[in-house]
Amino acid sequence: MIHKLGKPDTEITSYRPISLLPVASKIFERLLLKRVTAIAPISTLIPNHQFGFRTGHSTVQQCHRVVRYITEAIEEKKVCAAVFLDIQQAFDKVWHAGLLYKIKKRLPNQIYLLLKSYLSERSFQVRINTDVSSIRNINSGVPQGSVLGPFLYLIYSADLPTTGNTVLATFADDTAILTANHNPITASANLQNHINLLQQWFHKWRMSINNEKSVQITFTNRRTTCPQITINNSNIPINTEVKYLGLYLDQKLTWRTHIKKKRQQLTLKERQLRWLLGKRSQLSLENKTLLYKALLKPIWTYGIELWGCARPSNTKILQTFQSKTLRRITGAPRYVTNGTIHNDLNIPLITEEIRKHATRHRTRITGHENPLIVELTKPHPAAR
Repeated sequence: MIHKLGKPDTEITSYRPISLLPVASKIFERLLLKRVTAIAPISTLIPNHQFGFRTGHSTVQQCHRVVRYITEAIEEKKVCAAVFLDIQQAFDKVWHAGLLYKIKKRLPNQIYLLLKSYLSERSFQVRINTDVSSIRNINSGVPQGSVLGPFLYLIYSADLPTTGNTVLATFADDTAILTANHNPITASANLQNHINLLQQWFHKWRMSINNEKSVQITFTNRRTTCPQITINNSNIPINTEVKYLGLYLDQKLTWRTHIKKKRQQLTLKERQLRWLLGKRSQLSLENKTLLYKALLKPIWTYGIELWGCARPSNTKILQTFQSKTLRRITGAPRYVTNGTIHNDLNIPLITEEIRKHATRHRTRITGHENPLIVELTKPHPAAR
Protein backbone atom coordinates (compact mmCIF):
# COMPACT_ATOMS: atom_id res chain seq x y z
CA MET A 1 0.00 0.00 0.00
CA ILE A 2 1.24 3.48 -0.90
CA HIS A 3 0.61 6.45 1.38
CA LYS A 4 -1.29 9.30 -0.30
CA LEU A 5 0.64 12.57 -0.14
CA GLY A 6 -0.72 14.98 2.44
CA LYS A 7 -3.07 12.45 4.07
CA PRO A 8 -2.87 11.49 7.79
CA ASP A 9 -0.91 8.29 8.48
CA THR A 10 -3.47 6.98 10.97
CA GLU A 11 -6.43 6.69 8.56
CA ILE A 12 -6.89 3.63 6.36
CA THR A 13 -8.28 5.77 3.53
CA SER A 14 -4.89 7.52 3.36
CA TYR A 15 -3.32 4.48 1.68
CA ARG A 16 -3.63 3.30 -1.91
CA PRO A 17 -3.48 -0.49 -2.47
CA ILE A 18 -1.42 -1.61 -5.46
CA SER A 19 -0.64 -5.00 -6.97
CA LEU A 20 2.98 -6.07 -7.37
CA LEU A 21 2.57 -8.78 -9.97
CA PRO A 22 5.26 -11.15 -11.30
CA VAL A 23 6.65 -10.44 -14.75
CA ALA A 24 5.06 -13.60 -16.18
CA SER A 25 1.64 -12.39 -15.05
CA LYS A 26 2.12 -9.00 -16.71
CA ILE A 27 3.18 -10.68 -19.96
CA PHE A 28 0.08 -12.87 -19.84
CA GLU A 29 -2.14 -9.83 -19.19
CA ARG A 30 -0.58 -7.95 -22.10
CA LEU A 31 -1.17 -10.90 -24.42
CA LEU A 32 -4.73 -11.32 -23.20
CA LEU A 33 -5.49 -7.63 -23.68
CA LYS A 34 -4.07 -7.82 -27.20
CA ARG A 35 -6.33 -10.80 -27.99
CA VAL A 36 -9.39 -9.04 -26.56
CA THR A 37 -8.84 -5.88 -28.61
CA ALA A 38 -8.25 -7.99 -31.72
CA ILE A 39 -11.65 -9.67 -31.25
CA ALA A 40 -13.50 -6.52 -30.22
CA PRO A 41 -11.80 -3.13 -30.87
CA ILE A 42 -11.75 -0.70 -27.97
CA SER A 43 -14.00 1.71 -29.88
CA THR A 44 -16.80 -0.89 -29.84
CA LEU A 45 -16.42 -1.64 -26.12
CA ILE A 46 -15.81 1.81 -24.66
CA PRO A 47 -18.06 4.87 -25.26
CA ASN A 48 -16.61 7.81 -27.15
CA HIS A 49 -16.89 10.13 -24.13
CA GLN A 50 -14.35 7.99 -22.23
CA PHE A 51 -10.80 9.21 -22.99
CA GLY A 52 -8.94 7.44 -20.18
CA PHE A 53 -6.37 4.68 -20.86
CA ARG A 54 -7.02 4.82 -24.61
CA THR A 55 -4.36 5.10 -27.30
CA GLY A 56 -4.48 8.45 -29.09
CA HIS A 57 -6.54 10.07 -26.31
CA SER A 58 -5.25 12.55 -23.74
CA THR A 59 -6.36 14.72 -20.84
CA VAL A 60 -5.84 17.85 -22.96
CA GLN A 61 -8.23 16.53 -25.61
CA GLN A 62 -10.94 15.87 -23.01
CA CYS A 63 -10.35 19.29 -21.46
CA HIS A 64 -10.66 20.74 -24.97
CA ARG A 65 -14.14 19.18 -25.26
CA VAL A 66 -15.21 20.68 -21.95
CA VAL A 67 -13.68 24.10 -22.62
CA ARG A 68 -15.17 24.29 -26.13
CA TYR A 69 -18.66 23.49 -24.81
CA ILE A 70 -18.34 26.16 -22.11
CA THR A 71 -16.98 28.73 -24.56
CA GLU A 72 -19.81 28.16 -27.03
CA ALA A 73 -22.36 28.56 -24.24
CA ILE A 74 -20.80 31.85 -23.12
CA GLU A 75 -20.61 33.14 -26.71
CA GLU A 76 -24.31 32.37 -27.16
CA LYS A 77 -25.05 34.27 -23.93
CA LYS A 78 -26.22 31.08 -22.19
CA VAL A 79 -25.38 29.77 -18.76
CA CYS A 80 -23.41 26.53 -18.60
CA ALA A 81 -24.19 24.50 -15.49
CA ALA A 82 -21.62 21.83 -14.66
CA VAL A 83 -20.97 19.24 -12.01
CA PHE A 84 -17.56 17.60 -11.54
CA LEU A 85 -18.02 14.34 -9.67
CA ASP A 86 -15.60 12.60 -7.34
CA ILE A 87 -16.25 8.85 -7.51
CA GLN A 88 -15.27 7.39 -4.18
CA GLN A 89 -12.49 4.78 -4.49
CA ALA A 90 -13.60 4.02 -8.04
CA PHE A 91 -11.05 1.31 -8.86
CA ASP A 92 -11.34 -0.33 -5.43
CA LYS A 93 -15.16 -0.53 -5.51
CA VAL A 94 -15.61 -2.40 -8.81
CA TRP A 95 -18.00 -5.23 -7.93
CA HIS A 96 -16.56 -8.49 -9.34
CA ALA A 97 -19.93 -10.17 -9.93
CA GLY A 98 -21.20 -7.10 -11.78
CA LEU A 99 -17.99 -6.80 -13.79
CA LEU A 100 -18.16 -10.45 -14.87
CA TYR A 101 -21.81 -9.96 -15.86
CA LYS A 102 -20.82 -7.10 -18.16
CA ILE A 103 -17.84 -8.99 -19.57
CA LYS A 104 -20.07 -11.97 -20.40
CA LYS A 105 -22.44 -9.68 -22.32
CA ARG A 106 -19.69 -7.96 -24.33
CA LEU A 107 -16.94 -10.53 -24.89
CA PRO A 108 -16.69 -14.15 -26.12
CA ASN A 109 -17.16 -16.94 -23.58
CA GLN A 110 -13.48 -18.01 -23.70
CA ILE A 111 -12.37 -14.50 -22.69
CA TYR A 112 -15.06 -14.40 -20.01
CA LEU A 113 -13.82 -17.66 -18.46
CA LEU A 114 -10.21 -16.44 -18.48
CA LEU A 115 -11.13 -13.15 -16.80
CA LYS A 116 -13.35 -14.96 -14.32
CA SER A 117 -10.37 -17.11 -13.32
CA TYR A 118 -8.21 -13.98 -13.18
CA LEU A 119 -10.57 -12.24 -10.72
CA SER A 120 -11.58 -15.26 -8.63
CA GLU A 121 -9.98 -16.47 -5.38
CA ARG A 122 -7.86 -13.37 -4.87
CA SER A 123 -6.76 -12.59 -1.34
CA PHE A 124 -4.63 -10.08 0.54
CA GLN A 125 -2.67 -9.52 3.73
CA VAL A 126 -1.55 -6.29 5.38
CA ARG A 127 1.80 -5.98 7.12
CA ILE A 128 2.72 -3.05 9.35
CA ASN A 129 6.30 -3.35 10.60
CA THR A 130 6.39 -6.87 12.10
CA ASP A 131 2.62 -7.32 12.46
CA VAL A 132 0.78 -9.29 9.74
CA SER A 133 -3.00 -9.47 9.38
CA SER A 134 -5.04 -12.57 8.59
CA ILE A 135 -5.71 -13.48 4.95
CA ARG A 136 -8.90 -11.87 3.56
CA ASN A 137 -10.75 -12.51 0.30
CA ILE A 138 -11.10 -9.78 -2.34
CA ASN A 139 -14.63 -9.43 -3.74
CA SER A 140 -14.32 -6.02 -5.33
CA GLY A 141 -11.79 -3.81 -7.03
CA VAL A 142 -9.55 -4.18 -10.06
CA PRO A 143 -5.80 -4.76 -9.41
CA GLN A 144 -4.07 -1.37 -9.44
CA GLY A 145 -0.65 -1.64 -10.99
CA SER A 146 -1.78 -4.38 -13.37
CA VAL A 147 -2.09 -4.25 -17.16
CA LEU A 148 -5.73 -5.36 -17.25
CA GLY A 149 -6.93 -3.22 -14.33
CA PRO A 150 -7.63 -0.02 -16.30
CA PHE A 151 -9.31 -1.95 -19.14
CA LEU A 152 -11.59 -3.78 -16.69
CA TYR A 153 -12.63 -0.48 -15.10
CA LEU A 154 -13.48 0.98 -18.50
CA ILE A 155 -15.66 -2.06 -19.25
CA TYR A 156 -17.40 -1.71 -15.90
CA SER A 157 -18.19 1.99 -16.38
CA ALA A 158 -18.97 1.79 -20.11
CA ASP A 159 -22.74 1.96 -19.62
CA LEU A 160 -22.85 5.18 -17.62
CA PRO A 161 -26.17 6.84 -18.52
CA THR A 162 -26.25 9.83 -20.88
CA THR A 163 -28.99 12.27 -21.86
CA GLY A 164 -29.73 14.40 -24.90
CA ASN A 165 -29.62 17.67 -22.93
CA THR A 166 -26.24 17.18 -21.29
CA VAL A 167 -22.63 16.43 -22.18
CA LEU A 168 -20.73 13.69 -20.36
CA ALA A 169 -16.92 13.87 -20.27
CA THR A 170 -14.97 11.07 -18.56
CA PHE A 171 -11.28 10.35 -18.19
CA ALA A 172 -11.09 7.09 -16.22
CA ASP A 173 -13.02 8.01 -13.05
CA ASP A 174 -12.81 11.81 -13.52
CA THR A 175 -16.37 12.66 -14.52
CA ALA A 176 -17.86 15.97 -15.68
CA ILE A 177 -21.48 16.64 -16.69
CA LEU A 178 -22.35 19.90 -18.44
CA THR A 179 -25.47 21.51 -19.88
CA ALA A 180 -26.21 24.91 -21.41
CA ASN A 181 -29.41 26.94 -21.62
CA HIS A 182 -30.57 30.56 -21.64
CA ASN A 183 -32.61 29.84 -18.52
CA PRO A 184 -30.57 28.91 -15.41
CA ILE A 185 -33.53 26.99 -13.94
CA THR A 186 -33.87 24.84 -17.08
CA ALA A 187 -30.11 24.22 -17.17
CA SER A 188 -30.16 23.11 -13.55
CA ALA A 189 -33.19 20.86 -14.15
CA ASN A 190 -31.43 19.15 -17.08
CA LEU A 191 -28.33 18.63 -14.95
CA GLN A 192 -30.36 17.30 -12.02
CA ASN A 193 -32.10 14.79 -14.31
CA HIS A 194 -28.74 13.41 -15.46
CA ILE A 195 -27.43 13.29 -11.90
CA ASN A 196 -30.51 11.31 -10.83
CA LEU A 197 -29.83 8.74 -13.56
CA LEU A 198 -26.20 8.49 -12.47
CA GLN A 199 -27.27 8.09 -8.86
CA GLN A 200 -29.45 5.09 -9.84
CA TRP A 201 -26.55 3.61 -11.81
CA PHE A 202 -24.09 3.98 -8.93
CA HIS A 203 -26.55 2.40 -6.50
CA LYS A 204 -27.21 -0.53 -8.85
CA TRP A 205 -23.53 -1.25 -9.44
CA ARG A 206 -22.41 -0.71 -5.83
CA MET A 207 -20.38 2.44 -6.27
CA SER A 208 -20.74 5.82 -4.60
CA ILE A 209 -20.04 9.50 -5.10
CA ASN A 210 -18.15 11.65 -2.61
CA ASN A 211 -20.52 14.63 -2.30
CA GLU A 212 -18.07 16.77 -0.34
CA LYS A 213 -15.36 16.53 -3.02
CA SER A 214 -17.74 16.99 -5.96
CA VAL A 215 -18.19 20.55 -7.27
CA GLN A 216 -21.00 22.46 -8.98
CA ILE A 217 -20.15 25.57 -10.97
CA THR A 218 -21.96 27.95 -13.32
CA PHE A 219 -19.95 29.23 -16.30
CA THR A 220 -21.34 32.53 -17.56
CA ASN A 221 -20.63 36.22 -18.06
CA ARG A 222 -23.98 37.01 -16.47
CA ARG A 223 -24.49 37.73 -12.77
CA THR A 224 -26.46 34.59 -12.13
CA THR A 225 -26.00 31.15 -10.62
CA CYS A 226 -27.88 27.97 -11.44
CA PRO A 227 -29.98 26.44 -8.63
CA GLN A 228 -28.07 23.96 -6.50
CA ILE A 229 -27.91 20.31 -7.55
CA THR A 230 -28.43 17.47 -5.07
CA ILE A 231 -27.29 13.87 -4.99
CA ASN A 232 -28.20 11.31 -2.35
CA ASN A 233 -30.38 14.03 -0.76
CA SER A 234 -27.30 16.19 -0.15
CA ASN A 235 -26.36 19.45 -1.85
CA ILE A 236 -23.32 19.43 -4.09
CA PRO A 237 -20.98 22.29 -2.99
CA ILE A 238 -21.04 25.34 -5.30
CA ASN A 239 -17.75 26.98 -6.19
CA THR A 240 -16.50 29.76 -8.48
CA GLU A 241 -13.63 27.67 -9.84
CA VAL A 242 -12.84 24.02 -10.34
CA LYS A 243 -9.79 21.92 -11.12
CA TYR A 244 -10.41 19.39 -13.89
CA LEU A 245 -7.66 17.13 -15.23
CA GLY A 246 -4.96 19.55 -14.12
CA LEU A 247 -6.58 22.75 -15.44
CA TYR A 248 -8.21 25.40 -13.26
CA LEU A 249 -11.47 26.66 -14.78
CA ASP A 250 -13.04 29.89 -13.50
CA GLN A 251 -16.64 31.00 -14.06
CA LYS A 252 -15.85 33.33 -16.97
CA LEU A 253 -13.13 31.09 -18.37
CA THR A 254 -10.52 33.85 -18.32
CA TRP A 255 -7.73 31.40 -17.31
CA ARG A 256 -6.41 33.93 -14.81
CA THR A 257 -6.93 31.54 -11.90
CA HIS A 258 -5.07 28.75 -13.72
CA ILE A 259 -2.14 30.99 -14.61
CA LYS A 260 -1.87 32.35 -11.05
CA LYS A 261 -1.90 28.82 -9.62
CA LYS A 262 0.86 27.80 -12.01
CA ARG A 263 2.86 30.89 -11.12
CA GLN A 264 2.66 29.88 -7.44
CA GLN A 265 3.83 26.34 -8.24
CA LEU A 266 6.69 27.70 -10.33
CA THR A 267 7.82 30.07 -7.58
CA LEU A 268 7.90 27.26 -5.03
CA LYS A 269 9.77 24.89 -7.34
CA GLU A 270 12.23 27.57 -8.45
CA ARG A 271 13.11 28.31 -4.82
CA GLN A 272 13.84 24.64 -4.25
CA LEU A 273 16.14 24.64 -7.30
CA ARG A 274 17.79 28.01 -6.73
CA TRP A 275 20.94 26.45 -5.29
CA LEU A 276 21.34 24.63 -8.62
CA LEU A 277 20.25 27.46 -10.93
CA GLY A 278 21.74 30.49 -9.17
CA LYS A 279 25.06 32.28 -9.58
CA ARG A 280 26.87 30.15 -7.01
CA SER A 281 25.96 26.90 -8.71
CA GLN A 282 28.83 24.93 -10.19
CA LEU A 283 26.64 23.49 -12.94
CA SER A 284 27.34 24.42 -16.52
CA LEU A 285 24.95 26.71 -18.41
CA GLU A 286 23.89 23.74 -20.52
CA ASN A 287 22.91 21.69 -17.45
CA LYS A 288 21.10 24.63 -15.85
CA THR A 289 19.06 25.08 -19.02
CA LEU A 290 18.32 21.36 -19.09
CA LEU A 291 17.04 21.52 -15.50
CA TYR A 292 14.74 24.40 -16.40
CA LYS A 293 13.32 22.53 -19.39
CA ALA A 294 12.86 19.30 -17.45
CA LEU A 295 11.55 20.54 -14.08
CA LEU A 296 10.05 24.02 -14.49
CA LYS A 297 8.83 24.40 -18.05
CA PRO A 298 6.43 21.38 -17.99
CA ILE A 299 4.56 22.96 -15.06
CA TRP A 300 3.28 25.86 -17.16
CA THR A 301 3.21 24.31 -20.66
CA TYR A 302 0.59 21.70 -19.70
CA GLY A 303 -2.71 22.66 -21.32
CA ILE A 304 -1.14 25.61 -23.15
CA GLU A 305 -3.18 24.57 -26.20
CA LEU A 306 -6.26 25.76 -24.27
CA TRP A 307 -5.18 28.51 -21.89
CA GLY A 308 -3.01 30.05 -24.61
CA CYS A 309 -6.06 32.12 -25.65
CA ALA A 310 -5.93 34.06 -22.37
CA ARG A 311 -5.41 37.83 -22.42
CA PRO A 312 -1.81 39.02 -22.91
CA SER A 313 -1.95 40.56 -19.42
CA ASN A 314 -2.45 37.04 -18.02
CA THR A 315 0.11 35.19 -20.15
CA LYS A 316 2.61 37.96 -19.31
CA ILE A 317 2.63 36.60 -15.73
CA LEU A 318 4.33 33.42 -16.96
CA GLN A 319 6.55 35.23 -19.44
CA THR A 320 7.87 37.41 -16.62
CA PHE A 321 8.70 34.32 -14.57
CA GLN A 322 10.51 32.66 -17.47
CA SER A 323 12.51 35.80 -18.28
CA LYS A 324 13.62 36.26 -14.66
CA THR A 325 14.57 32.60 -14.30
CA LEU A 326 16.60 32.54 -17.51
CA ARG A 327 18.37 35.73 -16.50
CA ARG A 328 19.26 34.13 -13.16
CA ILE A 329 20.51 31.01 -14.94
CA THR A 330 22.76 32.95 -17.29
CA GLY A 331 23.79 35.67 -14.85
CA ALA A 332 23.28 38.15 -17.69
CA PRO A 333 23.70 41.87 -16.88
CA ARG A 334 20.74 44.26 -17.10
CA TYR A 335 21.64 45.71 -20.50
CA VAL A 336 21.17 42.28 -22.18
CA THR A 337 17.57 42.03 -23.41
CA ASN A 338 15.27 39.16 -22.54
CA GLY A 339 14.88 38.39 -26.23
CA THR A 340 18.63 37.94 -26.59
CA ILE A 341 18.74 35.56 -23.61
CA HIS A 342 15.88 33.49 -25.06
CA ASN A 343 17.61 33.29 -28.44
CA ASP A 344 20.99 32.36 -26.97
CA LEU A 345 19.43 29.52 -24.91
CA ASN A 346 17.17 28.48 -27.79
CA ILE A 347 14.08 28.78 -25.57
CA PRO A 348 10.96 30.24 -27.25
CA LEU A 349 8.89 33.07 -25.81
CA ILE A 350 5.47 32.18 -24.34
CA THR A 351 3.68 33.42 -27.48
CA GLU A 352 5.85 31.19 -29.66
CA GLU A 353 5.18 28.20 -27.39
CA ILE A 354 1.44 28.82 -27.69
CA ARG A 355 1.56 28.79 -31.49
CA LYS A 356 3.76 25.69 -31.59
CA HIS A 357 1.60 23.64 -29.21
CA ALA A 358 -1.66 24.80 -30.80
CA THR A 359 -0.47 23.74 -34.26
CA ARG A 360 0.73 20.36 -32.98
CA HIS A 361 -2.55 19.81 -31.11
CA ARG A 362 -4.66 20.55 -34.18
CA THR A 363 -2.57 18.17 -36.28
CA ARG A 364 -3.11 15.37 -33.77
CA ILE A 365 -6.90 15.73 -33.58
CA THR A 366 -7.47 16.14 -37.31
CA GLY A 367 -8.76 12.87 -38.75
CA HIS A 368 -8.96 11.24 -35.30
CA GLU A 369 -10.88 7.95 -34.96
CA ASN A 370 -13.08 9.38 -32.20
CA PRO A 371 -15.86 11.55 -33.69
CA LEU A 372 -16.05 13.64 -30.51
CA ILE A 373 -12.43 14.69 -31.04
CA VAL A 374 -12.98 15.36 -34.75
CA GLU A 375 -15.75 17.82 -33.79
CA LEU A 376 -13.10 19.94 -32.08
CA THR A 377 -11.62 20.83 -35.48
CA LYS A 378 -14.85 22.46 -36.68
CA PRO A 379 -15.03 26.28 -36.84
CA HIS A 380 -15.03 27.82 -33.39
CA PRO A 381 -17.27 30.71 -32.28
CA ALA A 382 -15.73 34.15 -32.59
CA ALA A 383 -13.48 35.11 -29.70
CA ARG A 384 -14.88 37.44 -27.06
